[in-house]
Amino acid sequence: MAEKSISADVHIEHVHKRQFKHYNIMVIAAMCFASMGMGYSASIIGTTLAQPSFLAYFHLDTRKDALSLISTMNGLFQAGAFFGSLGINVVGDRFGRKMSIIIPSLLVLVSGACLAGSVNVGMFIAFRFFSGMGSWWLLGSVPVWMSEVAPPKNRGVLVDCHSAALLFGYCAASWIGAGFYFYHPVANNQWRAPLGFQCLPVFIVLCFMHWLPESPRWLLQNDRTEEAERILLKLHDPDEAALELQQIRNQIAVDNTLENSWMSLVTKRSYRKRTFITLGLSVGIQMTGVLVINNYGPTIYASLGLSTSQQLLYQGGFNTLGFGCGILALLVVDRFSRPTLIAGGTAIVLATLVAEAALVASYPPVPGQSQAGLKGALAMIYLYIVFAEFLLDGTQYIYFSEVWPNHLRAKGMTIAMATIALVNIMWLQVAPTAFANIGWKFYLCFIIPGYIFAVCAWIFFPDTRHLALEEIAAIFGDADEIYHVQDVTKLSLEMNGKSEHQDDV
Repeated sequence: MAEKSISADVHIEHVHKRQFKHYNIMVIAAMCFASMGMGYSASIIGTTLAQPSFLAYFHLDTRKDALSLISTMNGLFQAGAFFGSLGINVVGDRFGRKMSIIIPSLLVLVSGACLAGSVNVGMFIAFRFFSGMGSWWLLGSVPVWMSEVAPPKNRGVLVDCHSAALLFGYCAASWIGAGFYFYHPVANNQWRAPLGFQCLPVFIVLCFMHWLPESPRWLLQNDRTEEAERILLKLHDPDEAALELQQIRNQIAVDNTLENSWMSLVTKRSYRKRTFITLGLSVGIQMTGVLVINNYGPTIYASLGLSTSQQLLYQGGFNTLGFGCGILALLVVDRFSRPTLIAGGTAIVLATLVAEAALVASYPPVPGQSQAGLKGALAMIYLYIVFAEFLLDGTQYIYFSEVWPNHLRAKGMTIAMATIALVNIMWLQVAPTAFANIGWKFYLCFIIPGYIFAVCAWIFFPDTRHLALEEIAAIFGDADEIYHVQDVTKLSLEMNGKSEHQDDV
């Protein structure tokens, strides 16, 4: 254990002027193509399942086991997601945060091409597994990298760009899928091109990867101090860079004396608390039904009596609205405490599901039914995505990356992504059968446990907003694991000199 200790209410004073440079924004924007690729890859199945040409090609409109095969397409994607989430820790800690983005990008690239070229349903299902592996690996690796290159004051906004880019991927998948529905080639294979488009964003980020910085925290963890110093000077104001370098360096010296095994996540009290919070947040957010409503959006619209073209258009509107609200979320994510956004957002989102269930139960989609009920149900689905993206979606990725210390962050994100994947295997596997057999009652499976989670999040989740990643340990009772920077004036002057020299060169 480290000799130095500070009180649990410690807060290191960062520079008051702007902490970031335009370089921050450029590298975050470039990495957002990986997030976009993940969003597109995860969402394109929604419009694909609504394409008559896709259903006809694989005989899903006539086969008796069609519902089972459709469930398997989504279930195996999430099974791949579970295994992909393991790579966040294994590759990210050993070979670097960038390598943990390069490998899954290649997986999405290859699997996307093979999905677009599938010749039978077995091939399609098999590559859905690898697509899920790459997509979910990106889902966890990108915010880890972003959180480690962003300055504390702006971390929430910059990391939330990951969520906004995901939503843009969802939006693009919806409209490209809808557009190709109205294209009628002689071969009747218009379902292939939308699947192939998922290769484009990850190809772009692979082209950028050479110029994107490695995480300075990972570099210092692996004794590559000079590289870390150069990157910090590019990323931050020189004074903030000096503080960050000294703080990270000293914190890593402390981290190296700490337990970092998987077992320690259970045996050590403060790590166990983080584990429970991560598991709770992972399960709780999925209890809002977000992936079910997105992936089976056309199915839900069909149950409300809409035609195929209307299903695709409403799905496009749903994801476009989500993208817009994800952008607006950048304005609030650092203005309210994390527990307020998580607990309050969950409660509000579930309120729209309560209204949705009540409307569908009161106005079932039968001939002659009131159009007012149908319009109300559609409005609730749209309000659902407004609040989900404005309050919840981006906040969860920020929180996952914040609550874990540097030496355990990749393990923590692995736990989060693996848990989300396992929960979604269950929901996505049963959803087609549930919608077909119990209808609106399926929403109750989300509403009841979701409200229980909202109460628990409000009571037990600590606020990590505006704290440096190395400072957050104190609020989990690990104040003795923080090295408090007492004086970085000399280092700041040295780094200012180096920065000026680099500018002259």
